[in-house]
Amino acid sequence: MSLLKVTNLTKKFGKFTALDGVNFEVNKGEVVGFIGPNGAGKSTTIRVLLGILKATSGDVKIFDKDAWQDAVEIHRRIAYVPGDVNLWPNLTGGEVIDLFVKLNGTTNKSRREELIKKFDLDPSKKCRTYSKGNRQKVALVAAFSSDADLYILDEPTSGLDPLMEKVFQECVMDVKRQGKSVLLSSHILSEVEKLCDRVSIIRQGKIIESGTLSDLRHLTRTQMLVETKQPISGLHELQGIHEMEETKYGISFQVDSEKMDVVIKHISQFGIVKLESAPPTLEDLFMRHYEGAKDTGVGGEH
Repeated sequence: MSLLKVTNLTKKFGKFTALDGVNFEVNKGEVVGFIGPNGAGKSTTIRVLLGILKATSGDVKIFDKDAWQDAVEIHRRIAYVPGDVNLWPNLTGGEVIDLFVKLNGTTNKSRREELIKKFDLDPSKKCRTYSKGNRQKVALVAAFSSDADLYILDEPTSGLDPLMEKVFQECVMDVKRQGKSVLLSSHILSEVEKLCDRVSIIRQGKIIESGTLSDLRHLTRTQMLVETKQPISGLHELQGIHEMEETKYGISFQVDSEKMDVVIKHISQFGIVKLESAPPTLEDLFMRHYEGAKDTGVGGEH
C-alpha cells in the first residue's frame, strides 16, 4: 500500500522547469532513497511534499490526501528533518524537542530520553550555543520521538560524525521494523545503500532510474579479479568486458552483469586459482549515470 505517491509532478519557477514529470512512491514499511546531485530537484520535490510549494501540475498524494490542500492534516502524521536545522536561539534543545513532539500530538517521554542519550545531546543548553551537528541531533531526536507514519528526511546526517550516523541508521531501521515508512534524500550513497529498499535517482528534474538496488545493479557492472594457472587469452574479444588491466594479483576488469555467465565459462578453461568479485556500489552506478554530464551541479539546490 502506497503512503506517498507522486505522479507527473512538474514545478516551474518562471521559465525554469525545476521538476519535469517526476514519478515515485513510498509504500508502507519501506525505506526509499532519493538521490541526485545538487540542483537536481531533490529539495524542491520535498518542499512540494510538505505543502510549502504548490506544484505547477501533477498529483502528490500522502495518506491519500492532497499534499497542498490537506497539508495541515498530513503534517500530524509525518516527521520532517531538513539538512540545515534552524532553531529558536533562546530555547534549550530539550524545550525545542518537547515543542516539536507536542505539535505532532505524541508524548513518549521514555523514547525521548533514550534518544537524547543515544545521540549524546545535552538538552539543557540554549540552541544558540549548539554546533551544526547538535542542531541536527535536536531535529532527529524530535522526529524519532514522535509517532509518525512517514519520515521525510532531507540530508538528515549532514554535520554528524560517523558514530552518530550509525545511531541515525539504527533509528531508521527501528521505525522500519515498526512498519513505518521513510523517504531518505541523501548524498551519502553508502548510507542509502545500507538503509534503502528502493532508490530513485533524479537528474535535471527528471527521475532517470528507479528500483531496488538489485534491479539497478543489472544495469551496471561487477568488478572482477582473476588469477589462473595458464595465461588467459581472448578475454578482450568478449562482449561486456571493460577496464581490463593486469595487476600483480592477476587480471582485473569490470563485466556487465548480463554477460557474467559467458565470461566465467571462458576464464574457467584456463584453470582458475583465485576469483574475486565485488558487486557494484551505488556510487559506481551513480557515477556512471553522471559521467560526462555537465549538470553535476555545483552550488545550491533548486
